[in-house]
Amino acid sequence: MKLNELSPAEGSTKGRKRVGRGVASGWGKTAGRGSKGFKSRSGGSVRPGFEGGQMPIHRRLPKRGFTNIFKSQIAVLNIRDLAQFENGTIVDEMALIKVGLIKGRRDGIKILGDGEITAALTIKACNTSKRAQEKIEAAGGKIEA
Repeated sequence: MKLNELSPAEGSTKGRKRVGRGVASGWGKTAGRGSKGFKSRSGGSVRPGFEGGQMPIHRRLPKRGFTNIFKSQIAVLNIRDLAQFENGTIVDEMALIKVGLIKGRRDGIKILGDGEITAALTIKACNTSKRAQEKIEAAGGKIEA
């Protein structure tokens, strides 16, 4: 048996429905669209959300809230997340992206004090909570603005 000799099992495939090809085909004249009306015309189909003239749900429901386009995207980390860095490492935004702790550029990074740290790290360009700052400095690290 060769690839060009393969064929599907008998009755497993069906021909495409060709509408509008004469009365004898069973799909002639109106071609299954009925008669008259918006959906019988070419290009005629209702838009998404159309409910047959009834007031659509997206217009019946009240609007709520707003989206602040000036909102800051701050990446939040904990001390325990920094445990994977070795002693003496400089931790900045690019280092955090490289190890996968944050995804892409953000407006800022904040380190919180949950967890423990043993390595002496130099933290650059990150905001820290008081508790996180105490733990980093207790481990021999420092924070540079």
